[in-house]
Amino acid sequence: MLVRLGQLVSSKAGRDQGKYFLVVAVVNDRLIQVADGKMRKIENPKTKNLQHLVVHREIAREIEKKLQDNKPITNREVREALLSLEITE
Repeated sequence: MLVRLGQLVSSKAGRDQGKYFLVVAVVNDRLIQVADGKMRKIENPKTKNLQHLVVHREIAREIEKKLQDNKPITNREVREALLSLEITE
């Protein structure tokens, strides 16, 4: 499964079931790192198996561009991107 930086994902199971995150790094073809700017901050992203996630079509374009350009992003930017994608939690 192909995911992009800044793409919206949600957790299928576990303590974070139903929570939304943005992809902040791709580790390999099976693992990605996600953050939500609140519980999972950019400084300490959660490594998740793609099998445990629902991958949504929405992409936070500003976050995607910054990550591709190796520019730093803030937790606030992640939270605002989630809000702009109409994800409120």
